[in-house]
Amino acid sequence: MKALRPTRLMAAAALAFGVAASPLAHATKDVTFAVSIALETLDPYNTNSTLNQAAGKAYYEGLFEFDKDLKIQPLLATGYEVSPDGLVYTIKLRQGVKFQDGTDFTADAVKANFDRVSNPENRLTRYTQFNQVEKTEVVDPYTVRITLKRPFSAFINALAHPAAMMISPAALKKWGNKDIGFHPVGTGPFEFVEWKPAEYLKVKKFDGYWRKGYPKVDTLTFRTVTDNNTRAAVVQTGEAQFAFPVPYEQAASLTKNDKIDVVDRKNSIMARYVSMNVQQKPFDNPKVRQAINYAINKEALIKVAYAGYASVSTGVIPQGVEYAYQIDKKGWSYDPKKARELLKEAGYPNGFESTLWSAYNDGTSQKIVQFLQQQLAQVGIKVSVEVLESGQRVQRVQQVQKPADAKVRMYYAGWSSSTGEADWGLRPLLATEAFPPQLNNTAYYSNAKVDDDIKKALTTTNKDEKTALYKDAQQTIWNDAPWAFLVTQGNVYVKSKNLTGVYVMPDTSFWYGDVDLKQ
Repeated sequence: MKALRPTRLMAAAALAFGVAASPLAHATKDVTFAVSIALETLDPYNTNSTLNQAAGKAYYEGLFEFDKDLKIQPLLATGYEVSPDGLVYTIKLRQGVKFQDGTDFTADAVKANFDRVSNPENRLTRYTQFNQVEKTEVVDPYTVRITLKRPFSAFINALAHPAAMMISPAALKKWGNKDIGFHPVGTGPFEFVEWKPAEYLKVKKFDGYWRKGYPKVDTLTFRTVTDNNTRAAVVQTGEAQFAFPVPYEQAASLTKNDKIDVVDRKNSIMARYVSMNVQQKPFDNPKVRQAINYAINKEALIKVAYAGYASVSTGVIPQGVEYAYQIDKKGWSYDPKKARELLKEAGYPNGFESTLWSAYNDGTSQKIVQFLQQQLAQVGIKVSVEVLESGQRVQRVQQVQKPADAKVRMYYAGWSSSTGEADWGLRPLLATEAFPPQLNNTAYYSNAKVDDDIKKALTTTNKDEKTALYKDAQQTIWNDAPWAFLVTQGNVYVKSKNLTGVYVMPDTSFWYGDVDLKQ
């Protein structure tokens, strides 16, 4: 058994924020996280949003988890064995754990959750993460056996991802496959209180939590504050104790405030890119896509939008992810002359018109797409820009059923390989099977060679073979350029000095397993 171990602005922001937060102000230890986008659902199996799953860690737990540095740790599991052929995982479970509805956590709960997500008829967003599960069996109350259809070398990574957290089977039965997204019941340290979409999610201490002495605070509130400046201001005024992201350009001045800490975690694996719908003209022409890569000054983008807190993308997947391959130390060079030449060769000597959507409506994202609009205009590409709210993003991008119906053309987004392994940096974004609504291949890119590399890499346990396959896939994607490869962002956040035990992880999720607020 493998054992795992500005003053006016601030005042206005405080007033606006304080009015909304006043019902929450009487808790002994109330911690508020100011976040940039709204939550879409409280079902971890039915979202690709890192923030949704980060919030879910308050009330849900998985068999395994990633710590603040993306290292796998046991949680509801205590150990596991893998069969020699890599198909059968036998997992021992922690005893004495209860869900927030009083239900015991046992192997039956694991089976109920994995049966649900591995059933394609349930149409859950994270199905692709679990579609290799053939069956889940209860060996005894605290032992579960999971059999895969084929070897899946990243399986424990997948189980450590917050998309694999355990929902109470009684709650699943009561609320059903869809409504469970409004009524979360897990084994986590906090239990659900209230969710007002686009405003806030509030949870409170779960008195029956299995880890004695935890949690150390009474309530957590995830409050949506889309404006960058306001998000930074509410921590300075004490209306929130944590804010992420914060305006990069304010980081230097924020360090002068002796009541807050400004933290820059440089080990980010959040890649920023613009996907191009390769099934639609003119993006079906690789020369057009290459031209767009040459047209964007990534170093200038880093200065303008990130105040230096980012680095140029040097490959498809950021360094720090297992099996990431650095293709070019300087990334795609800025060469507008080359871009215009390629556009001419592609039959667009005068450029063309298109649309550029942003997956996010926060201040930094708005600044980025405006910069991209200006850069593209210099080579004759005129794009109209639209920043999408979360509901628009779901309806217009993620829920589109057929590639022919997709209205997306150029799409600014970000992704972190949140299982810590190259599979989740490639398969959900660039495999043919990942077209929306299954996953996030918003480029509608399809390359049989890439698909084959990804498939073979998942079935081999030979590290050298796996390295070669992932290298080949990433080099092919880089050359095909279904994206404009931009930057890997830095993770800059602010917190009150009296807040401890909270981190932004490399994948931009949150770790707050030891959160405390010193009085």
